[in-house]
Amino acid sequence: MTAPSNLAEAVSITLDASRVARDSRPLRLITCGSVDDGKSTLIGRLLWDTKAVKEDQAAALNRDSGKQNDLGLPDFALLLDGLQAEREQGITIDVAYRYFATDRRAFIVADTPGHEQYTRNMATGASTADLAVLLVDARAGLLEQTRRHATIASLMGIRQFVLAVNKIDLVDYSRARFDEITHDFKELALSLGVSKITAIPVSALKGENIVYDGRANMPWYDGPTIVETLEKATVRSAQTVGFRMSVQRVSRPGESFRGYQGTVSGGAVKPGDSVLILPSGMVANVSKIVTFDLVRNAAVAGDAVTLVLDRQVDVSRGDMIVSIDSQPMLGLAFDAQLVALQPDGIEPGKRYWLKSGSRRQRVIVEPKLQLDLKSGSWNGAERLPMNAIGKVSLAFEEQAVFDTYEQNRSTGAFILIDPDTNNTVAGGMITGRRSAVSSIHGEDARVLLSLPADLADQIMASPLFAARRDEVEIRRTTAGRAQTLVDRLDD
Repeated sequence: MTAPSNLAEAVSITLDASRVARDSRPLRLITCGSVDDGKSTLIGRLLWDTKAVKEDQAAALNRDSGKQNDLGLPDFALLLDGLQAEREQGITIDVAYRYFATDRRAFIVADTPGHEQYTRNMATGASTADLAVLLVDARAGLLEQTRRHATIASLMGIRQFVLAVNKIDLVDYSRARFDEITHDFKELALSLGVSKITAIPVSALKGENIVYDGRANMPWYDGPTIVETLEKATVRSAQTVGFRMSVQRVSRPGESFRGYQGTVSGGAVKPGDSVLILPSGMVANVSKIVTFDLVRNAAVAGDAVTLVLDRQVDVSRGDMIVSIDSQPMLGLAFDAQLVALQPDGIEPGKRYWLKSGSRRQRVIVEPKLQLDLKSGSWNGAERLPMNAIGKVSLAFEEQAVFDTYEQNRSTGAFILIDPDTNNTVAGGMITGRRSAVSSIHGEDARVLLSLPADLADQIMASPLFAARRDEVEIRRTTAGRAQTLVDRLDD
């Protein structure tokens, strides 16, 4: 791509939204890395060179920059650092979201802070991203905060990384230095389970290999620019589980109508489908799907809808309506990974509020392991200090419903709230249920059965369960799945 000939040309063309396909979801990305690695400058340069900066914004940018740099350009970081404290200190504190587009696709980019005390804000930006642009100062190489951000991004399910080795001009465009940093990061990425990496030497300030190539100073690099890589990146695939909807509100404007409102967080549903209400285990059929102005013939992930069922069932806020043939995990104990976000960290044995979707439950957290960011090893931990990344076990007082985070971001993510201060103390991801995942399983001293009522007596008559009738709790499921269990008992 050829660079614009002058400043007027660079700012006179505004974004033409019609160039972007209307039916394609924007690629969501974050920039992350250690402090002063140039994240805000890179995004500012990206916005500037893709013509996403309008004339009035450019005028304000030139005014706020004071004097221009040696290249005759303003301070691009000011396009992202909008807080007064950010401009005074020259750092990023909060997450800044910006929209831009090229001829091929649209993007939503989140500029995240590099300072360790604002790690919680970086985790927020990573939670919805499809791709991470990880910046590394070519002079400093990988730092502890670089490793922390890469690890958090991978825990949040990001599997596409762009390694932007920034300030390459300050090391005389050294190919050896670029190769050294790339090698170090690929070793780290391998330990995180990330294999899709594009390493690019860039100068964010000069705009080399951002939108326009930097071959004039880096003839040894023949790979893509940042924007070319983003244009070819893939959007995180839709949920890999069945229908999910957490009930946010029960709507009953009159005696003749009862609907269950929420946002579909996975899969799809249509009238006539059989659904399961968890944790109660009741089964019903969807009779109608309505929104504020029309009746719909289907609902998919992301839709805010009201479901009307064909029978009277006990459904409350926080319950989850799911497909029968692809159910989430139900249990009292789960394994998770989390990031501690407050100075007090995570205390073992303390009772927290866990909030996931519209459901809030009491939980006891037991730290098990903490990640050593320098060595990449998991070490035993009795507690997790602020910014620590740890593996924990969660013990609930009542049945909890989750998917793994890898399967569904919405139903596999949670936050922990301190009941004494109401502060959010951690953000976490469910990795699995501590007990074996099956339709018949033991939890503590109880046996849970997922069965339709007409087969319950047949199962209970089996010699396997006759002596433990008082310890069995019935859960409803499909007749086909229950009959499979009966056949196994008769073998």
